[in-house]
Amino acid sequence: MIADQQRFDRAIALFDAANAADPNREQADGREIAKELLYAQRMSEMLARYAPDAAEAVRLAVRAQHIQRWKSPRGNYPQDRTGYLQWRTDLYKFHAETAGQLMQQAGYAPEMIERVKAAVGKKGIKVNPETQMLEDVADLVFIEHYMAAFAANKPDYSEEKWLAIIRKTWQKMSAPARAFVLAGNIRLPEPLVPLILKAVA
Repeated sequence: MIADQQRFDRAIALFDAANAADPNREQADGREIAKELLYAQRMSEMLARYAPDAAEAVRLAVRAQHIQRWKSPRGNYPQDRTGYLQWRTDLYKFHAETAGQLMQQAGYAPEMIERVKAAVGKKGIKVNPETQMLEDVADLVFIEHYMAAFAANKPDYSEEKWLAIIRKTWQKMSAPARAFVLAGNIRLPEPLVPLILKAVA
């Protein structure tokens, strides 16, 4: 249920305009599109399939999940585990703050802004249902759209390493999201299907 459709549309338009500035481009459905804009659209599309009655805060959060991610590249941090974790922590804050500022421009009240910032900032996974739903959608999008390309870039990974990666993704998902996958509601990357089935068995 959207309380004010025009306000919601303004926020989505602001999110999309911010992501359309991404200098990284991808090909999809015969068109070239900004990488993070494509990702945001895929997140909304997956949410519509997975939880069509999702709350307004979740609909906003999934659209802003990676907002302007290119502005904080991984290369700016040390290339070790500590550097990776710091990058991720800073990214969550950056995405949350950026989404909050654009929602304020769109006319949202502080309460809704804080709900979206909590979800985008990954606060309370497993205990905040809105954060968990965002995590579910992000994992579903990764499996359907990005896991195959990720695998292609990691040809040196062993089967055990892949099983660990898939299981880690699976563990982050809620029971309804797992059921959604097992019911055949997303397109699994064909070459990885045997590994996925083995990992989640």
